[in-house]
Amino acid sequence: MTSTIDFYFDFGSPNAYLCLRALPQIEARIGKVFVIKPVLLGGVFKATNNRSPVEAFAGIPAKLAYDQMEMARFVKRHGLAEFRFNPFFPINTLAMMRGAHAAIKLGVLDRYVEAVATAMWERQLDMGQMEVLAAVLDAAGLPTADLLREAQSPDVKQALMDATQQLVDRGGFGIPTFFVGDEMFFGKDRLREVEEAFIARSRTAQG
Repeated sequence: MTSTIDFYFDFGSPNAYLCLRALPQIEARIGKVFVIKPVLLGGVFKATNNRSPVEAFAGIPAKLAYDQMEMARFVKRHGLAEFRFNPFFPINTLAMMRGAHAAIKLGVLDRYVEAVATAMWERQLDMGQMEVLAAVLDAAGLPTADLLREAQSPDVKQALMDATQQLVDRGGFGIPTFFVGDEMFFGKDRLREVEEAFIARSRTAQG
């Protein structure tokens, strides 16, 4: 029985942030089933020879304009008025993603994700700067010193590498990626299909 949905996530993806903010609407219908899997998007790109849309479609202005229009549609559809594009984009997320695995180890992942995602895509802070990240964690009442220390530990560094490789091994090539069982869905515009697949599998499991 499929009881959870894997959500592979990196703070550097605006679309991952938009999905994160859309999850409560879905979980109000199907339960709290999404499991955030922090990965390093840069590592995924390197392993799969992929590039960000901004880079890949730099020479196709119409494609980039359409992507922006689709983002605006998604924001409006889900009422995500707090979203602000980060002027420092793209930002190196290595410290943030290691911090996410440290937060898993310390049992504060949900609070960590909320604080960092808000700072990144609502407050428009330069989260690639360690002092900015630390200030955000402090303001959220998180154990900043413990998180930053654990983020540098070998086991946490390895956990991030392992999670990133896991996504690649499952056929992933970017963020946001979702898995319902072994079925993969890529992109924010697949959330409806993710929900439908989860419901269908749950019904089948129930007989």
